[in-house]
Amino acid sequence: MSIEKEIQQSKFRNAYQKASINLIYTVGWLRDKTKAIFDTEDITSQQFNILRILRGSYPQPLSTLQIREKMLEKMSDTSRIVDRLITKGLVKKIICKKDRRLVDVMITDKGKKLLERLDERQEELDGLLNHLSEKDANILSDLLDKIRDEAE
Repeated sequence: MSIEKEIQQSKFRNAYQKASINLIYTVGWLRDKTKAIFDTEDITSQQFNILRILRGSYPQPLSTLQIREKMLEKMSDTSRIVDRLITKGLVKKIICKKDRRLVDVMITDKGKKLLERLDERQEELDGLLNHLSEKDANILSDLLDKIRDEAE
């Protein structure tokens, strides 16, 4: 459905405003769809992102600063999200071997198993964009990269 129909607005100041509004609306739509999948495992998208990052670095632990640098959504409350993952038994804190004053974070077996269950739903996650051809998905990705490149 067109953005005009979705938000019941037929006029935009220009094509750039329409594209910006469409992008913001679509991000919200995509967030809602992925939230429904993550809710089945009682995690948030930010928790999923941290687990994914830690699985990628496994068996090497990461500091919360390193995690924050790799996150899709940069935020200051990474430590709080990590604490919630610890409470759920999905990650653990370990003493940094290089500097015993620091603490690193590592994914647990329980966290890896949760990601394995979500891996089984990867087609469902990918399916959120399956109305696009692979060529269109690459074009979209390139355009999104271009928006960020131009803004920097």
